[in-house]
Amino acid sequence: MASNQVNDPARPDFWEERYRQLDIPWDLSGPAPQFVALAEGAHAPLPGRMIVLGCGRGNDAIFFAGKGFDVTAVDFAPTALQAAEQAAEAAGVKIDFLQADMFALPQAYHHAFDYVLEHTCFAAIPPERREEYVGVVHSLLKSDGLYIAILFAHGRQGGPPFTTDPTEARDLFSPRFSIEQLEITPNSVKQREGKELFGLMRPR
Repeated sequence: MASNQVNDPARPDFWEERYRQLDIPWDLSGPAPQFVALAEGAHAPLPGRMIVLGCGRGNDAIFFAGKGFDVTAVDFAPTALQAAEQAAEAAGVKIDFLQADMFALPQAYHHAFDYVLEHTCFAAIPPERREEYVGVVHSLLKSDGLYIAILFAHGRQGGPPFTTDPTEARDLFSPRFSIEQLEITPNSVKQREGKELFGLMRPR
């Protein structure tokens, strides 16, 4: 395998190697605190069909499945999915796992979901594919669906994780989404405080 392929974050080989080596500093070993606050707060979204893109080891997917959501979780790194499947089984929750490239999902997924959940996937893809990512999210959601997102805004050059900021995020999403909320994440782990954006958006 050519080394330039292993170093290309657009390829599954890149992420598979990271998961095999457990070189996964983005993994919180549990759900994102902001998702917990949302799901357990006064305005918690009602359970529905949810897809988690770039689910990794399944922390957030497992959390929402435990809250009664019908969860589909997608990743293209087999080691990540194997860990996620084992964790879901240990947690006693049912999740539909799919090993696939998020840019080539089945036609049956189009406009099939009440929620798209985002956490670390957007930051992992090359920035030149972000408009394509927005299109994928829009295509997955029902007309009254909701995009629930935590986006990295660490401000550093390079990546992954690739940074964003509120202006870029609004420019990217606003043509296709009505942005209900986009702000510094109120609840972050200590090392990410002030470096994440929390967004709630609905397709136009």
